[in-house]
Amino acid sequence: MGERLSIDGRSLTRKNDMQSNDIIAAIATPPGRGGIGIIRLSGKNLQSIIQAILGLIPYPRSAHLSHFLDENGQPIDQGIAIYYPSPHSYTGEDVLELQGHGGPAVINLLLSRCLHLGARLAEPGEFTLRAFLHNKLDLAQAESVADLINASTAGAARCAMRSLQGDFSATIQALVNALIDLRMLVEATLDFPEEEIDFLESAHAATQLHTIREKLERVLISSRQGSLLQEGVKVVLVGQPNVGKSSLMNRLAGDEVAIVTEIAGTTRDTIQQLIQIEGMPVHIIDTAGLRETMDIVEQSGIARTHAAIRKADMVLLLIDSRYGVTEADQQVLQSLPAELPLLTIYNKIDLIGETARIKEESGKPVVYLSARTGTGLELLRMKMLEIIGWQSNIAGEGLFMARQRHLQALNKARAHLDNAVSSMECDGQLELLAEELRLAQLALSSITGEFTADDLLGEIFSRFCIGK
Repeated sequence: MGERLSIDGRSLTRKNDMQSNDIIAAIATPPGRGGIGIIRLSGKNLQSIIQAILGLIPYPRSAHLSHFLDENGQPIDQGIAIYYPSPHSYTGEDVLELQGHGGPAVINLLLSRCLHLGARLAEPGEFTLRAFLHNKLDLAQAESVADLINASTAGAARCAMRSLQGDFSATIQALVNALIDLRMLVEATLDFPEEEIDFLESAHAATQLHTIREKLERVLISSRQGSLLQEGVKVVLVGQPNVGKSSLMNRLAGDEVAIVTEIAGTTRDTIQQLIQIEGMPVHIIDTAGLRETMDIVEQSGIARTHAAIRKADMVLLLIDSRYGVTEADQQVLQSLPAELPLLTIYNKIDLIGETARIKEESGKPVVYLSARTGTGLELLRMKMLEIIGWQSNIAGEGLFMARQRHLQALNKARAHLDNAVSSMECDGQLELLAEELRLAQLALSSITGEFTADDLLGEIFSRFCIGK
């Protein structure tokens, strides 16, 4: 299984020889009818299956027009076959791609033929898992494959592509290499306790440690921004009935996604729409108005409103500017979780002749706007980004498509480096310093998969689509 160790009670292992001898097959194109349907196979020694399906072994890495044959030698379909012999393939194994017509019946017949010849259905993400295990990709790059497929904005797609090309991994590896150099220096001084302080000072060990700590902090900032770009944020619109939540939803979405009427309680269920603000994905959720009601359907909608609030990253509380904060608004406010970021919006300023603006009330931001006319909408967008923590000035080429596990590892490494700084500043704690540096390196190495939790690979790759 390879080298094993434990950190924080979790069993870890180096990337090891988990490779399977199974041949896997899957349809690599989306379900339904299409012009092209692709079946992908990967495994060791595919020649017998290739010979059975094509009647020959095609020239490697070249498109070959061929009939795809059944067990009686009759054509199932005609299309393009491409053979990638090991190790020069996506997975590092022999890979065969069959590109035929995209009808469900014919593509399933061809897949059944592959399974009859000894292949098995691939699990979600298993092709990319094999690429990771054969050192074609590290773990961060492998995750970026799924991020690229699932990217909801152009910025997220570009960011995922940079991670796939190895930018994030190279940055992490540079930090690891710097830690290794510092660890070697500290470990060497442990053999000469009478000279350790002078030796470390002459090698500028403290400066090296602070430099590593500063670089890690910059990576964390970029990674947090990339995490926002990858996952987006959930923003819930709440307030009394008929304060303009649906109108604001439509205005932000740029489309009539919610029904708007003068009748209070029109919205009975949550409505979600994905929008972009400065390239960042924002999931806007319109909800049923919060009030006391005997209507069973409306009560169900209000229950869903509270469920959406519990999952939200931010709440927009709408208030009718004609009446200000009423007792009913106070009840809505008191029902919101205290720790949830809140932005209060005074809507319908066009009806009382007020101007759009942002001000502070009781230390919290308030936006005055009109959802009907769109006045003040840009102020709202910019204030939302500020509260969320999006920094458009660094939302460019330096972002890393980081997942929550990456952020957790970076934060853990930072905590160990903070402890290392404290140990270095205290005489006679070189053993503690060495251990904190080791743990910081281990946390960073988990990002690229050099050391990986036993259950982590299955969790990561199970979220991929089948055929990738």
